[in-house]
Amino acid sequence: MSRISGFSVRLKLTFSYAGFLLVAGVLLLGIVWLFLLRGVPAELLIPSAANLPRAFNPHNFGPIVFGAAALIAMILLLAFGLLGGWFLAGQMLAPLTRITDATRLAANGSLTHRIGLEGRTDEFRELADAFDDMLLRLDAHVAEQRRFAANASHELRTPLTTIQTLLDVARGDPGCDCGALIERLHDVNARAIDMTEALLLLSRADQLSFARENVDLSLLAEEAAEGLLPFAEARGITIETSGDVALTWGSPALLLQMTTNLLHNAIVHNLAGPGSVWLITDTSRENVELIVENTGEALAPQTVSTLVEPFKRGAERIRADHAGVGLGLAIVKSIIQAHDGTLSLTPRTIGGLRVTVRLPISSPRADG
Repeated sequence: MSRISGFSVRLKLTFSYAGFLLVAGVLLLGIVWLFLLRGVPAELLIPSAANLPRAFNPHNFGPIVFGAAALIAMILLLAFGLLGGWFLAGQMLAPLTRITDATRLAANGSLTHRIGLEGRTDEFRELADAFDDMLLRLDAHVAEQRRFAANASHELRTPLTTIQTLLDVARGDPGCDCGALIERLHDVNARAIDMTEALLLLSRADQLSFARENVDLSLLAEEAAEGLLPFAEARGITIETSGDVALTWGSPALLLQMTTNLLHNAIVHNLAGPGSVWLITDTSRENVELIVENTGEALAPQTVSTLVEPFKRGAERIRADHAGVGLGLAIVKSIIQAHDGTLSLTPRTIGGLRVTVRLPISSPRADG
């Protein structure tokens, strides 16, 4: 949007300083006239060209040269106000210039620049620090989104390439088994759909675009366990839920997805035979906890630290019958961060994994 150009802030401040000095000078002259020269005839106080040289001679100073001296003083005050005001305005607005330059760099796509304003805390320092914090968050967010987009594009390319290959083979083989082809295409397409839904869910959590209300994690644990019970029984896995009421403030849908993902991950990455999963909820003074433990193979701490990254599936633990989309724990991490919580993963000494989710406890204000 085009705007009419006007005076700069520095020039406005300069005029303001000069104008203030002139007004102060006029008031001072008025006080001198009021208390010292009120009885002097007005025609003697009017400045004249003849009295201008006499105003610089202290021996000739008197009421007759007061007007000429006052005129000279006002001219000097105006000059001093303009020069001094221009300098002072430049000094005061220097931090704003740095902030403006950083804003232009950020608008052009450079998010690595920082203002780093020195000095004591004032309004400009607070603005610069807030702007630096915003740039830091934006830089981290953009870097994460770029990394995630690169991984997602690579992951989504795989099922599409597989579908294309299957169709090319079927086109070149008139005697192919259509039933087997359709079944294989169905499996690959289902995986692509799961991937797309996972990406949408992850984006929704990252953008904080959801409504919040009171949520009981113990009820979500029971609901997730009930929904995945047939899946667990088919694999010989038992699910046990226990714990107290654990009220937090957030999205029931997203927190249920978080709990379901954790439970699903604990079932899939369990023992090949009889195994167990435990869901425990607890409440402390400031946080509520959801703990998901499962039996399984022993895990190295280095492996555990990478499991929350997108598309990190812990390949040594995944069987060919269920590879997943590699976003389960990444979605969990994003949902927890969106709810101002923390996630910690700890390998169990006897094998398996212990996942602890800590979320803020529901406050009385949230209940209203």
